[in-house]
Amino acid sequence: MRTSRKVLVALGAAVVAPSAAAYRFAIEYRRRAGLPARRPPLETPEAYDLPFEIVAVQSDAGLLPGWFVPGPGGRPAPAVVLVHGWESNRARMLPNARFLRAAGFASLLFDVRGHGDNPPETLPISAAEFGADARAAVELAAARPDVTAVAVLGHSMGAIGAAIAAADDPRIAALVMTAAPADPRRLTRRTFQLAGLTMPGLIAEPLAALTTRVYLRPRGHAPSAVSATAAVRRYPGPILIVHGGQDEVVGADNAVRLDRAARGVAGREVELLILPEGRHRWLYEDPAYRGRIAAFLARNLPGAAEPDRAAARAVAARVRRPPDTDGPLSALERAPAPAPTPLGRDGALFDGTLPDAALPAEALEDPAGAHDDPDPIRS
Repeated sequence: MRTSRKVLVALGAAVVAPSAAAYRFAIEYRRRAGLPARRPPLETPEAYDLPFEIVAVQSDAGLLPGWFVPGPGGRPAPAVVLVHGWESNRARMLPNARFLRAAGFASLLFDVRGHGDNPPETLPISAAEFGADARAAVELAAARPDVTAVAVLGHSMGAIGAAIAAADDPRIAALVMTAAPADPRRLTRRTFQLAGLTMPGLIAEPLAALTTRVYLRPRGHAPSAVSATAAVRRYPGPILIVHGGQDEVVGADNAVRLDRAARGVAGREVELLILPEGRHRWLYEDPAYRGRIAAFLARNLPGAAEPDRAAARAVAARVRRPPDTDGPLSALERAPAPAPTPLGRDGALFDGTLPDAALPAEALEDPAGAHDDPDPIRS
């Protein structure tokens, strides 16, 4: 009996030690990755020859700074709420606003909480917060007398937020998702890889799942609350999914997954556009991106121009990249490593911490993701 008890104690220690290391890892990940670097806009719509009105979006996080760009000719027009990505700001969406106005649309651009000109947050930010702020921006746009209908267009983390907002707000007439992560838990695992932390799948999968839940805990979100795949299944309206074939952060297989999930809702329009040379950013430089989005929105928003005409005007619009506000790729800060605990990093000791190397800002598009699809795509 005494020998059996010793064996049980030894087995318990073998389980608890790796579990404790994994939990330390998740806590450290949340501490480093949960709060974005705030990078204020360097330009206003004037730099793109766009008229604009300074607005404030009333969110549950407070007033979020924004710009409303009216449709051409001073006439009522459908509006597109533009949702930027992680560690970005409203100015980074100005090229979209420019070609959309040429195509006959108004735009509402704003800084998500903890980003741009907003004060820092004290709790981790996830796609759920992007979604809540996107819904608040839709509220503002829909209340304007010069807006005939509202759509949302989001990029990367902002695309998840746009999908969450669309799933929860029946006033959103159309959804455009660009460079969107479809499987957030696997994107969490992808951030491990981008940080140079390689682990066998047997360790990486449960570690990503644990990290997801620990990351979301302070704000009380369920994992499904940050899932783009779950959101597109709930949203009944038309969806356009756009992705770069050479996306170095969020692989194009994410777009395939989203397309498959979206087509599970019968009777609605779903479009998929893969730009063969597109990367994670600057997709608007491709004329196919501009034309396809303009035509899709024109078909689905009351008060829009004829789709072919809207597409031609969007393609003809001149767009340029805004000044790069990414700065040093420092989404993760350095931290001392605690004593090693056996968990296995390519067969070695894993100390339960992230490496000192910083992650690219775009790599953290949804560090708090969840995986709810029984048919995972390999990353």
